[in-house]
Amino acid sequence: MTRAGQVATSRQLALALFDDASAEGLPVEAARTDIGFARKNVLIRIVDLGVAARRLIDAAYFIVAQEEKVHDLYDVELDYFKWLMRYSSRNNAHLEQVITEAQRALIQATAEPEADGSKPFGSVQLIGRISYVGGRFQFRVPPDVIGIIRGPGKSHWLSLRITSLFTLSYARVMYDHLLPYASEGVTDWFTLDELREWQGSMGAKALEFKYFKRDWLAPAVDQINEVSDLSLSYETRNEPGSRKIGRMRFRVERKEMAERLLHSHEQAQALYQTLKREIGLSSAQFNQIASDRDTYSDERLEQAVERTRFSLKLGKVSKSPAGFFMKALKEGWIVSDAERQMVQVQQGLAFTDQREAEAKAQAESRMALQIAAQDVHAQNRIVDEVRRGWEVYLGATPKQREDWRRTYKSSPGGKLTLRRLGIGPSTDLAEAMIEKYPDLRDSFSGYVFNKTRTGKSRGQ
Repeated sequence: MTRAGQVATSRQLALALFDDASAEGLPVEAARTDIGFARKNVLIRIVDLGVAARRLIDAAYFIVAQEEKVHDLYDVELDYFKWLMRYSSRNNAHLEQVITEAQRALIQATAEPEADGSKPFGSVQLIGRISYVGGRFQFRVPPDVIGIIRGPGKSHWLSLRITSLFTLSYARVMYDHLLPYASEGVTDWFTLDELREWQGSMGAKALEFKYFKRDWLAPAVDQINEVSDLSLSYETRNEPGSRKIGRMRFRVERKEMAERLLHSHEQAQALYQTLKREIGLSSAQFNQIASDRDTYSDERLEQAVERTRFSLKLGKVSKSPAGFFMKALKEGWIVSDAERQMVQVQQGLAFTDQREAEAKAQAESRMALQIAAQDVHAQNRIVDEVRRGWEVYLGATPKQREDWRRTYKSSPGGKLTLRRLGIGPSTDLAEAMIEKYPDLRDSFSGYVFNKTRTGKSRGQ
């Protein structure tokens, strides 16, 4: 089993495949002894797999790892799958060649020969059925491999993190083989034949070291140093009694985190979802981006996303956000520091205006409440005066009552009330009539209250 925290490679993947050796027709006891977990005695090869096909496998395994459940058939958007594998060609015939190559590839595991010369062996396909139609991409992964991808301690294999950045097949092959030595710092001495076998067929020229170094070794080391999390150097050793170089070993160091140029599938997934759902890019627009990913890097894509979001907030995108984004991407638009400062100033002014408006609204609200309170108080006072005026009228002598009824008719308030109620000035204002009209009673009671209050004031 792979130890926790150890970087999983094709070596650990193949070992895990044989965790249940009986599934491969090998006795469990023999498998644990001969293939088992003596890692330095195991040679693992993923054979016949180029850069594009490796990216396809990595994308498929990433999807398997991300799904909540295991599926017999995995079904995703074609654009999304091509995005994950950083597939830039619009040529479907080429994609079909890559698919066929991935389906032919195997993970093979062998062990050192036993005393009798026999050697356990097993292999399994990396991926099964693949099809795409109607904008969907479907694939199957062998159950044994799914168990490895999703199983405890084995999921690190999926995070070969640098896969999508390699463009040279031999660079990717070297990376897979040298990654396990990162903790040790130096590899064993490899024969040149071993190094050539990592790739498979190289051609006759590769048999000469100078051509092997020029066409394969040096470009691969340069690319690993440029795009991966490893820093490589190597030294050579001549064959005994000869000036001919026969062996090599590598010094392997991990770069500091700040120096790593990583592109994880998780980041690719998040960026894809932003472009698909938030910006609303179409398949044709995704294809435009995919066709020139060297120019349209993730950094440039993120700058165009920021520019689009910024302009949307300012109300400067009047039609299609996707169209605006593509123009920003192609022309390299960014959000300048001056624009950020301008927005900060505008936000500060808007905040000040908002506070002033809120303060004004609060003052107006307080004033309205005060007026309403005064109105309620005045209304209560009038009701009290009417009540008290009527009580005074009922407690007065008949002569005083008659006098108030007579003088009320000639008062300004009385004339207005009688006219509003349609009562003529010559009408006898008897108590029965006053009680018949509530408005007349209230007005009359208020008149009596004012007359008696005035009289009290004069008497004081």
